[in-house]
Amino acid sequence: MIGPVLKVEDLRVSFGGFEAVKGVSFELGARETLALVGESGSGKSATALSILRLIEREGGRITSGAVLLENDGGKTDLRHLREDALTGVRGNQISMVFQEPMTSLNPVLKIGDQVSEVFIRHRGMSKRDALAAAKQGLDEVRIPEPARRLSQYPHELSGGLRQRVMIAMALACRPKVLIADEPTTALDVTTQAEILRLIKSLQDEIGMGVLFITHDMGVVAEIADRVVVLRHGEKVEEAPVEDLFARPQAPYTQRLMAATPKLGEGSTTREAGLETVLSVDNLSTRFAKSKSLFRKADAGTLAVDGVSLTVRKGETLGLVGESGCGKSTLARSILRLIEPESGRVEVSGQLLTGLPPRQLRASRKNVQMVFQDPYASLNPRLSIKALITEPARIHGMVQAREIRDLAASLVSRVGLEEDAIDRFPHQFSGGQRQRLCIARALSVSPKLIIADEAVSALDVSIACQITDLMLDLQQRDGLSFLFISHDIAVVERVSHRIAVMYKGKIVETGSWEDVLRHPKHAYTQKLLAAVPSPDPARRRLLDDRLEHQDIAV
Repeated sequence: MIGPVLKVEDLRVSFGGFEAVKGVSFELGARETLALVGESGSGKSATALSILRLIEREGGRITSGAVLLENDGGKTDLRHLREDALTGVRGNQISMVFQEPMTSLNPVLKIGDQVSEVFIRHRGMSKRDALAAAKQGLDEVRIPEPARRLSQYPHELSGGLRQRVMIAMALACRPKVLIADEPTTALDVTTQAEILRLIKSLQDEIGMGVLFITHDMGVVAEIADRVVVLRHGEKVEEAPVEDLFARPQAPYTQRLMAATPKLGEGSTTREAGLETVLSVDNLSTRFAKSKSLFRKADAGTLAVDGVSLTVRKGETLGLVGESGCGKSTLARSILRLIEPESGRVEVSGQLLTGLPPRQLRASRKNVQMVFQDPYASLNPRLSIKALITEPARIHGMVQAREIRDLAASLVSRVGLEEDAIDRFPHQFSGGQRQRLCIARALSVSPKLIIADEAVSALDVSIACQITDLMLDLQQRDGLSFLFISHDIAVVERVSHRIAVMYKGKIVETGSWEDVLRHPKHAYTQKLLAAVPSPDPARRRLLDDRLEHQDIAV
């Protein structure tokens, strides 16, 4: 390690009476990438926020320890700096990129105003010069048409472009340290590969140290020089990345490695039945642009373009593709949460397209949906008993006197204790909440569950538990799943067949062996090339083989 630019010594952080970080120490060198890994609640983000002294804004406080930043040959303890001095450090000497750029960017300010603010505040530039520097910054992070982007708003950019804007802002003042807190978790594999390669190339150019926080061990293997593993606020292991993956010492690290899905391990599913549960035929969905006084309505965007697919009883069809390819729109169109423009959808022989509202509502008990964010899916004011039995009550499948017994049965089926039914959503972890969302879907005995990115926001061990649960339910009850995800290794693990979606079309469908081991379409090949391997000896995302290319459908 080239001399440390950042040193954390015996850091302790508390939220009220709860100690979230317990004596954590580590060093970060110039041009080094240190990965901070662990499950939710391990203290990763609390440690990162403490370095920049943002933890106070989250209700926490640093109770002891030191955060030493190299400064003109000496060391400055950030813990004891006043707020005005800290303002000069944040974004200037230490910058941070957060997981969700949409919540980090101001939705009512143009991109140019937000990026130029960094130059105005830390470099004292004029508005004109700052906008010119902002344009150059967007160009450096490979944003196409940077001049045009300056006048756009965040909602007009894709997730990958918004994350590039956040990186441009973070690197504007050429910081000594970049803290990247789960910056690629919500991104598809090709965009993730581009962001990781971008951070690495800019790191080499600037010479900064990178503290990379993630629960994705594949990403760790691709980019890290050293790894610090946290559990319940304590450091349980620290090692060079090659040693950690080859010879993990702590039992907790070993469990993390075991839970990490690896592309090529194969599917763990059993043989499916012959009965067709879901049939989608030539389905198209268009988002029309609204007309105004000065502009006629145009044809709009064809988000789903002539898609056909089937799912059999007891089968899981995995659906993969980049953000914006139409996966979620297809899922919502199947349920007619979004009205398709044309095509047919049948569930167990019943035609859903064209049904009047009352009949459609009754038919939806056969198809239930589990969404990505279990926090947003559960009403915080309702008890678990009320939440998970709500679909059954809506469809008149349960009497009032039977609700408690049904709730107890449902939580038991998803591996939770019976007393869970009297508690509220905030009293459960993210993984437990996703189990509750599955329990709610099961309350009406559906034939098909559409899981839309249902495990992408979860830690690897929790995601493994949820997919194990889905496989158990499938084997026991003959459930069918349409499993939508950008994590291809997880899709492989749970799927009988895989469909690849690109620009609104299904470009390849087949058994998981055929699609993943013998991909025929160029886009499928590109997706597979972008999947990070949890093996440092097989690093491949940081080369130039994954440059953006337009692929013919």
